[in-house]
Amino acid sequence: MNDPYSVLGVDPNASDEEIKKAYRDLARKYHPDNYQNNPLADLAEEKMKEINEAYDTITRTRSAGGSSSGGYQSQYQYGYQQQYRQQENGATLYARVRQCINRGDLSQAEQLLRTAPRQDAEWHFLSGHIAYQKGWLDEATQHFQTACSMEPGNAEYRQALSMMRQGGTGYQPSGYGYEGCDPCSTLMCISCISPCC
Repeated sequence: MNDPYSVLGVDPNASDEEIKKAYRDLARKYHPDNYQNNPLADLAEEKMKEINEAYDTITRTRSAGGSSSGGYQSQYQYGYQQQYRQQENGATLYARVRQCINRGDLSQAEQLLRTAPRQDAEWHFLSGHIAYQKGWLDEATQHFQTACSMEPGNAEYRQALSMMRQGGTGYQPSGYGYEGCDPCSTLMCISCISPCC
């Protein structure tokens, strides 16, 4: 990845507020919703990923005690390596959470989420799914909104939020291994094709 400060177009000595403002301006400009049915959609999505990654790197480096001036390169390298390890550990944890949700073991999924090192977009998405399964639709919607605001380019998060805004009844996350039909639909299909029913 390029120097995150140059990606956001700010000086390494910029204040946290200046960095946040630069991030928001770029996120508004390159948000995928602005490029629907546009040949530049793929480029905008790549740029948005780069902007998110740069902002995450800067905020993590600063929150870990990295200053914004002097010795930047070594702090950046350390921050990036630490971020990579956290992503690897988080990916494994989140895969286990998804497996628990798939098995219907929501309490185990919640326990695993409590051990997450931070509450990132995936954390909120999975928390939203657990809340949805429990029937807590308002809480699910809030988690999905947070996930979307943290990673606006993630189609899975946007789909979940969109379905919740439409009442939540048709929401079925991808990647959870659900079979195609619910029991009522199955019975209805059988009655249509079988003359004895």
